[in-house]
Amino acid sequence: MDHVAIMKKSWGLTEKTLSGEKKIESRWYMARYAPWDRIKAGETVYFKNSGEPVAIKAQVTKILQFSDLSPKKVKEILEKYGKDIGIGENQLDFLQKKYCLLIFLKNPVKIKPFEIDKKGFGMMSAWITVKNIKQIKNTPTRKLPSEESRVESR
Repeated sequence: MDHVAIMKKSWGLTEKTLSGEKKIESRWYMARYAPWDRIKAGETVYFKNSGEPVAIKAQVTKILQFSDLSPKKVKEILEKYGKDIGIGENQLDFLQKKYCLLIFLKNPVKIKPFEIDKKGFGMMSAWITVKNIKQIKNTPTRKLPSEESRVESR
């Protein structure tokens, strides 16, 4: 499976992922949303900032899932993994979340940027899982000749 993680640009996490400073992608939820139970080691995660094309990919090495979280458990997770998650003090809005996924990454690389088609996934989707990235990768559309350049045969 391939995955697209859509990131909040203002947090600068795609840059931290590419530099290796951020080694773990975390997802914090009130319910079990994708990629819960849908991601495993060996798969690829593509990263994009919201409103921008996909520009980075990395391999998944390990997944940890936590449920029934309390503020105390959230703090324990952040104490243990926070540095590798790459979040700052101003980004700690996780205390009330009930579920957490930690997606361990390796080999982040910059790729030729491409757009995706989120149709059918919801415009506000922050994570997309597909069998193959080609399913949602936008390809340049073939331009039809303008009316003036068409030659009609009679």
